[in-house]
Amino acid sequence: MSTTTEALVAEHAPPAPVSLREAFLYWLKLGFISFGGPAGQISMMHTELVERRRWISEHRFLHALNYTMVLPGPEAQQLATYIGWLMHGTLGGIMAGVLFVLPSLFILMALTWIYLAYGDVPVVAGVLYGIKPAVTAIVLFAAYRIGSKALRNGVLWALAAAAFVAIFAMHIPFPYIVLAAGIIGYLGGRFAPNKFKAGGGHGASDKAYGPALIDDDTPVPGWAFFSWRATILHILVGLGIWALIEGALFMTYDWQGPLTQMGWFFTKAALVTFGGAYAVLPYVYQGGVEQYQWLTGTQMIDGLALGETTPGPLIMVVAFVGFVGGWVKEIFGPDSLALAGMAGATVATIFTFLPSFIFILVGAPAVEATRHDVKFTAPLTGITAAVVGVVINLAVFFAWHVLWPEASEAEPFSGRFEWFSLLITVGAFLALWRYKLGIIPVIGTCAAAGLAYTFLI
Repeated sequence: MSTTTEALVAEHAPPAPVSLREAFLYWLKLGFISFGGPAGQISMMHTELVERRRWISEHRFLHALNYTMVLPGPEAQQLATYIGWLMHGTLGGIMAGVLFVLPSLFILMALTWIYLAYGDVPVVAGVLYGIKPAVTAIVLFAAYRIGSKALRNGVLWALAAAAFVAIFAMHIPFPYIVLAAGIIGYLGGRFAPNKFKAGGGHGASDKAYGPALIDDDTPVPGWAFFSWRATILHILVGLGIWALIEGALFMTYDWQGPLTQMGWFFTKAALVTFGGAYAVLPYVYQGGVEQYQWLTGTQMIDGLALGETTPGPLIMVVAFVGFVGGWVKEIFGPDSLALAGMAGATVATIFTFLPSFIFILVGAPAVEATRHDVKFTAPLTGITAAVVGVVINLAVFFAWHVLWPEASEAEPFSGRFEWFSLLITVGAFLALWRYKLGIIPVIGTCAAAGLAYTFLI
């Protein structure tokens, strides 16, 4: 048989079964290279798993993605968990989801320690000076990107504007905005369905990349069949892990202890992360900065900057919040600040991602059984519209802190105005919007500009 013939046969034959070890190595690699936010991470998985390795077909990939889109939590990490579960059962799902997050956790803990211990060093301060306005531009661009796809009529524009007013002027907590938007979307789907049609999302595709290991007509594996026994078992185990850890923190530090409060707060945060990390950041800010005072508003911006420059879900900024909170509250005493920070980051990460594993392991069998598009698109459309207003509020908040660093709520425009920061913000936004540059090159360029500027003035 000629080489050309062998290549054609290989192209039209499904790949060989994937061992758990081979899957482990891929998910570990993905955890270290998953830059670019959820869109970049999903694109990276599609390129590798659908197009190149053909572990899963286009249809099955998008079917899983449609489910993760209607869940609270980081959809890219949930998608990895779903595919890992589909390939190797519960162990495969847990492995994929954990490895998607674990490298980012360790990297962020190291960077946060450097930030807290050496943040006043001129080089570090200069780099952060350039990154902060870049983050402002990135959040503003996120609002534009979401809004351009989601706000397709006047009703949705009005909903976005109402959400902005609610959180900016009326200081209504983010979960209530999400709940109200979901209810409005549900009612709108019933009484004005044309205004709440889902569109611009992830739909079916006619692209073919050759037979896949998990193809369109591949039978559902035994573990993927829905059963009440497995469903109840996963719920009980998931809730048991939550209760065991939170109970241990309560018994050790009482209810008001910082770690106990972090467990409870980040559990709530995990359940309202509709629309991605940018949407839940205002809620994390309200709790971490205003309610619990684990960190300052400026530190929150710095944390988002670090989160943008590390692999993994952007919601991993919660690890930064937990690390700073543990450090500031000195939960293990003034001589163990780094250990306290690591404990805070670990607690924040566990309680943020635990619900995602429960959602996938409990819900995925039912989704595989139906093999139809997940419904509830109208409430999701309403929530997505509200998210646009919330993200714009976040961009305004960041811009205020960056452009008027000495201002306060009593005197919102006092102190010096940072003209160079404004130039960086505008330049970064144009680079993202007009020239389609990636987030990492933009942040790197802005960091270099900030460093050069601080040494020149």
